[in-house]
Amino acid sequence: MTDVAGVLVGHHERTGRGWATGTTVLLAPESTTGAVDQRGGAPGTRETNLLEPENLVRYVDAVCLSGGSAYGLAAADGVVRWLGERGRGLPVGQQPHEVVPIVPAAVLFDLPRGDWGNRPDAAFGHAACAAAAGGPVPQGNVGAGTGATVGSLSGGIGTASEQVDGFVVGALAAVNAAGEAVDLETGRPYAADHEVDGEFGVTAWPDRPAVLPGTEAPRLNTTIGVVAVDAALSKAECRRLAVAAQDGLARAVRPAHTMFDGDTVFVMATGERELPEGAGVVGGAGRAAALDALCSASARVFARAMVHGLLRTGPTSGVPAYAEVWPGVLR
Repeated sequence: MTDVAGVLVGHHERTGRGWATGTTVLLAPESTTGAVDQRGGAPGTRETNLLEPENLVRYVDAVCLSGGSAYGLAAADGVVRWLGERGRGLPVGQQPHEVVPIVPAAVLFDLPRGDWGNRPDAAFGHAACAAAAGGPVPQGNVGAGTGATVGSLSGGIGTASEQVDGFVVGALAAVNAAGEAVDLETGRPYAADHEVDGEFGVTAWPDRPAVLPGTEAPRLNTTIGVVAVDAALSKAECRRLAVAAQDGLARAVRPAHTMFDGDTVFVMATGERELPEGAGVVGGAGRAAALDALCSASARVFARAMVHGLLRTGPTSGVPAYAEVWPGVLR
């Protein structure tokens, strides 16, 4: 994700003594356009209506992803406070500090992983902002992915990026789906064919069925994530990338977008480079073709991020990790 210039990612989590949850914040460069696409029957979100193309605010200051189900939306309060302390937000007055930070947020369901009542609050969001950096993003059981599961296995944070036509497209996913991310008869992730340059770190994919504990994982989940691109896009164009990212999610999980998922993907377009323009009968064939290429990349990088979120995790409160079920596969 941080291959997209200016995007910073921070995690804060708490584990042990009845805790297994956390928050991930993506801080956006100034004048970053935002959009969102939500699928499935059980979303938990904040400020998503604001991102509709017909509504006033175009730019976002950060995106907050958190565990804790609806309780975890409180983490966004800490992100708003952190940004406000730095005068970052939509100007609404004459003084520099008179701003309203724009922080869309989404949550996933991880409540069974810890003791009831142990869930992210505003302090988690504030701490994740303070930890935000532009280097390699920690993956696995960190931040919003701390208590995540995907089907019968542990889930977590995954990230990936791709260059297409000179643009950089990055994705970060908190993988917490009701569906399976792996063919349990073979051990091969459904989106394994999206791998680039051996990034998944496998010696060879297995070809043997899973041996799993008898307990069934809860089927209240939700995968949430963000796609970022260094292009200058409108809110409507950003929305197209979010729609495409959901296709990537559906390549990685079966079934996807169920009544028990609230799959939500945000898009941040930092505006560093303009799309090419061209004459055409559909409002500029050059721009439409460039946008289409970005949409295809959005689906691919989100699917790859989903696989990383599966493979980089350890066990989660009794739910086994991929590496436990198929030992020796990962280098």
